[in-house]
Amino acid sequence: MLCLALLLCSGAAHGAKPTERSKQKAAAEAQRAGLQQKLTALKRDISATESAKDDAADTLAESEEAISNANRSLRDLAQEQNDTGVKLTALGREREQLTATVNKQKGQLSELLREQYVAGNEDRIKLLLSGDNPNRINRDLQLMAYVSQAQARLLESLRANLAAVEKNQAEVQNAKDELEEIAQEERDQKALLVQEKARRAALLASLSQRLVAQRKEAGNVERDEQRMGNLVDKLGKMIAEQAAAEAAEKKRQELLAAQRAAAKAAADAKAAEEKRQRLAAARAKAEARAQAERERIAREQQNKSGKIKPQTPAPAPVPAPAVKLDPIDNDEPPQVAKVESKPEPVPAKPEPAAPRASLGPAAPDGAFASLKGKLGAPLAGKVEVRFGSKRGDGPAWKGMFIRAGEGTDVHAIAAGRVVFSAWLRGFGNLIIVDHGGQYMSIYGNNQSLLKRVGDAVKAGDAISTAGNSGGNEESGLYFELRYQGRAFDPAGWVRF
Repeated sequence: MLCLALLLCSGAAHGAKPTERSKQKAAAEAQRAGLQQKLTALKRDISATESAKDDAADTLAESEEAISNANRSLRDLAQEQNDTGVKLTALGREREQLTATVNKQKGQLSELLREQYVAGNEDRIKLLLSGDNPNRINRDLQLMAYVSQAQARLLESLRANLAAVEKNQAEVQNAKDELEEIAQEERDQKALLVQEKARRAALLASLSQRLVAQRKEAGNVERDEQRMGNLVDKLGKMIAEQAAAEAAEKKRQELLAAQRAAAKAAADAKAAEEKRQRLAAARAKAEARAQAERERIAREQQNKSGKIKPQTPAPAPVPAPAVKLDPIDNDEPPQVAKVESKPEPVPAKPEPAAPRASLGPAAPDGAFASLKGKLGAPLAGKVEVRFGSKRGDGPAWKGMFIRAGEGTDVHAIAAGRVVFSAWLRGFGNLIIVDHGGQYMSIYGNNQSLLKRVGDAVKAGDAISTAGNSGGNEESGLYFELRYQGRAFDPAGWVRF
C-alpha cells in the first residue's frame, strides 16, 4: 500500500506553459532593446541630412534586412536544436539511472516489510509488558529502532528519487516542447526566406539599370563614404560615453560595497559588544547567587553551632548538568542534554544586477595592436580591390573587396564586441566589431548578419555570410580596418 501511495504521488500532469527557452529569449531581447533604440536613432540622424530619396538600393533595404534576419534565425535555431537534442539525450540517460535506482529501492523496501511481517511485527508496549529479561527487551527494542530508522531512511531516499524522476519528466517534456517550438519557427523562417528571396529577385530585375547608373556617380560614392565616416565617429562617441558611464557605475558599486562592509563590521562589533555585556551580566548574576548561597550556608552553620566561627568562603556550587534519560535503554549512562545556541542572523546579500547589453570592447586595449601581421583573413576568396585603388572618377577605395560565393561564412579577425549590425545605404547588411584601443573592423555587402549588437566575439567566430546586398554587382565582402575613425590599409595587418 505504501509503495502504491508513493507511486500515485509521483504522477503529475504537465499543463501548457512557457518553455525555459521562451523566457530566456524574451530576456535577451529585452536586454538589446535600449541599444537598438540608440542605433536606430543614430541611423536616422545620419540619413536626415541626405536629400536623395530615390536611391535604388533603398528599395532593396527592407527585403535584404528580412533575408538577413531569416538566415540568422535559421542558423540560431539549428544550433538551439542541436543543443536541445544533446540535452534530451542526457536527460534520457539520467531517467534510466533514476528508474533503476527507484526499482532497486522498492525491492529493498518490500524485503524489509516482508521480513518485518515474518518476524511477527511485535508491538513495543507488548514487549515491555511481557515480563521478560530486561536486557533482552532492551536489545529487542534497540533492534526494532534500528529497523525503523533504516525504513525511514529508505523511504526518504525513495521519495527524493521519485521527486527527481518527476522533475526529470518535466525537463524532458520542456525539452520536447522546445524542439517542437524550434521546428515551428524553422518552418516559418524558411517560408519567409523563400518569399523574401523571390521579392528581392523581382526588385533587382526592375531596378538593375538604375542601380548601374547610380553606382557610377561619384557623388553617390562620396556620400557613401561620408555616411560610413559619420557612423564610425558617432559609434566611437557612444562607446566612449558608455565606457565612462560603466566606469562611474563601477566606482559607485565599489563605494556602496565599501559602505555595506563598513556597516556590517559596525553591526558585528555592536553585536559582539552586546554579547559580551550579556555574558558579563550573566556572570555577575551567577556570582551574586553564589555569594548569597555562601552567606546562607554560613548563617545555617552559625545557627547550628550557636557561636560565630570564621568561615572560609565556600566554592561556588557547580550546577549539575541537565540529563535526558533514554526511555529505551535504562542500562546506558544518562546523556547530557545539549544546549543549542541560535546562530547569528546572516545579512541577506543584495541580488546581483541583471546583465545589460554593452558596447564596451570584449578585448583589452593594446590586444589588437599586438596582432599586427598575424590576423587571419575574414574569409577565403579572391581580393578584387585593394586599399587605395582608384575607383573611376570617384575617390580611392578605403577598404578591400574580396570576391566569394553567396552564403560563405565571414569570420571575425580578432576578439571584440559587435557595435553595429544593420543595413546601411551603400554597404548593405553591415557589421562593425570594436576591438578596443579605438580599433574597428568593418564587414559590408553581407547576405546575412549572424551576430547582434552587444554580442562578444572571438577570433574566427562566424559573424555574417558574404553576399551582394546594398546593390553590389558581385557577391563577396567589403572589408575595412579603422583606427580612431580613420581607414588604414589592412594589408600590413591581415594575412590574405
